[in-house]
Parts: sequence; structure tokens; C-alpha cells
Amino acid sequence: MSDHSQAGDRRWAQRALARLRREAAAAPPVVLRRYPLPSSWGVSLYFRDESRSATGSLKHRMVRRLVEDAVAREEIRQDTTVVEAAAGNTAVAAAYFAQLIDVPFVAVVPGKTAQSKRERIEGYGGRCHAFDPPAGIYDEAARLAAELDGHYLDHFARAPHVEDWRGQDSVGAGLLAQVTAEEGRPPAWAVVGVGTGTTSAALGRHIRYHDLPTRLAVVDPEHSAYWPGWVTGDPRYGTGMPSRIEGIGRPRVEPAFLPPVIDLAVPVPDAASVAAMRHLATTTGWSVGPSTGTNFWGALRLAHRMRAAGEPGSIATLISDGADAYRGTYYDDDWVRGKHLDPAPHAATIDRWLGPS
Repeated sequence: MSDHSQAGDRRWAQRALARLRREAAAAPPVVLRRYPLPSSWGVSLYFRDESRSATGSLKHRMVRRLVEDAVAREEIRQDTTVVEAAAGNTAVAAAYFAQLIDVPFVAVVPGKTAQSKRERIEGYGGRCHAFDPPAGIYDEAARLAAELDGHYLDHFARAPHVEDWRGQDSVGAGLLAQVTAEEGRPPAWAVVGVGTGTTSAALGRHIRYHDLPTRLAVVDPEHSAYWPGWVTGDPRYGTGMPSRIEGIGRPRVEPAFLPPVIDLAVPVPDAASVAAMRHLATTTGWSVGPSTGTNFWGALRLAHRMRAAGEPGSIATLISDGADAYRGTYYDDDWVRGKHLDPAPHAATIDRWLGPS
């Protein structure tokens, strides 16, 4: 590579990184929402609302860091095609940031990916490359990136290395700081779902590094490997089945998942996630996605336990994304019945937990 070409790449990288910094600086403040538990409980429940990001989910921040890192390493240059294996919020955020720095983006998606999901990616200038079987999209993304002389984001492998678990800039650290400022002390519990494993691993290490009294609980949907992997201590545990709750759950334990920093793992029935998501929408007006329902179920279960034990304190969790992408699925009764999910018994459990003791 000539000196002139290297200088051109450096100038482009500086401009791209400046755009990414400006985008981060212009982001609206992250709102902390309080769920209205009865004051007599002595327990407070808070949600950090990540749905207000430009692409509507907590994946936005993670993908920005991945792109910043790849640009700084010169793995993404001005003529590089960015490739990712994803069809949901990660792919949408990757398309957004690729468009921001003016490089092409291709999302490798399963063949049955809904048109509405493809349109969200394409709305930011991305292109969808369909591939089956779904479990093969990761190898296909790596192959396609090599064929195009592009860059495979590979968020499952790379996200843990760009998350600052010591500082205050991660999602989990921000959640703890906001609740601490509101309550005057750290939360008793933090509750998060597990997708790549990055958020829980960073949060758990942050708690221990700063010697905080907060305990960390992870919530895990059906068919996911994280809860049984945590219980058995098997880092290679696999279920061979995909999660039905978008954004969290994996058929295998991903390398980023760190069981030693987790105090409690809570299995959550998929129908309970749907019931909890809908409960939040009807009682608070918060429009949230299904993984937030999973968070709420786990947090409410802990709040019920703290109430019964007479243990005061607060619980901190996340609104992972908004409801817009799920109007035709988790909020649609016909779709839910088609997936053989019955939220009604779990809605009754929520009412019982919130009722008089």
C-alpha cells in the first residue's frame, strides 16, 4: 500500500470516527423509569429505557463500539463492505452505523426472516442476504465477508472485547449509577437477559470491581442454554433449539457468558415473557418488546420474594427495546396462539404477586 493510500485511509478513518463520536454525543439522555410497586412493600423497581436510541434498542450502543473499534483498527476502510449475521436489532443498528460512515452493509439472515424485519434493515440502506439453515448464517457471513474483501462484525465474538466493564459508559454501569442516584444507595438486585452474554458479564465484573453490594440475576427463556449451563456449570451446554424470545437466549453457551459473576439465574417461560410485556403496556403505557417482559418477570419475582422476606431495597433492570417491531407477533393474539403460548395463567400470577399479601 502506498503512502498516499495510507494517508487517505487515515483521513477517512478520522472522519468516520468523528461522525461516530458526534452521533454518540447527540444521543438523548437515557431515561430511568420507575414501575409503580405499592409503597408499602419498601421495594422499588426501575427500568433504564434503552428503546430511545436512534435504532430503538440497547444493541445500538454495542454496535457503535464494534464499528468504532473496527474503524480504528482499519478493519473497516472507506471501501469496505460490513457484514453481520443477524436479522433483528443488531442488524438494524449495524445498517444504521454503516450508513452513517458511508460504507455498504449486508445482513445475512435466515431464509424465513419476515419482510418487516428486512425492511427495517433496508430502511438504513442495508441489504439482506438470505441463507438456510438458520444455524449456518454465521459461517455464511464469514464466507461472504471474505468473498467481498469486507469485514464481518461477528458481534458474538467481538462484543466482549469492546465493552468497558470497569468504567461508567456501559449499559449496566449506567443502570446502576442512575438507580443509585435516585435511591441514594446501589440497588439490591440488577436483572438482565442474556444474548451474547456481554451485558451480564460486564455488569457482574463492574459490581465486583467497584465492591458494590448489588447482586446480579440473569433471566433466560425456554430452549436457551444459559440457565442450564449456569446450573450445571457446563460451559459447553447446548440445547440445539433457538430461543423464541427475540434478543435473548441461545442454543449454546456463548464464550462471553461468565457464570462466576452471576448470583442467580432465573428460567422464564416464554408465555410469561409475553404476559409480562403486555402487562407493562396495559398498566404503564410503556411499549416494550418481549425481552423486556422477560426482565420484568424476573424482577417482579425478586420483588415478591423481597416483600415476603421484609427486605427493603431496589431492583434495576432494562427496557431492551420498544414494541414497534412486534405488533404483528408478540402483541398479536393469533400469532401467539400459533406459537402455542398461553399468557393467561402467567398474567394471573403477576396479579397474584402484586395483590395483597
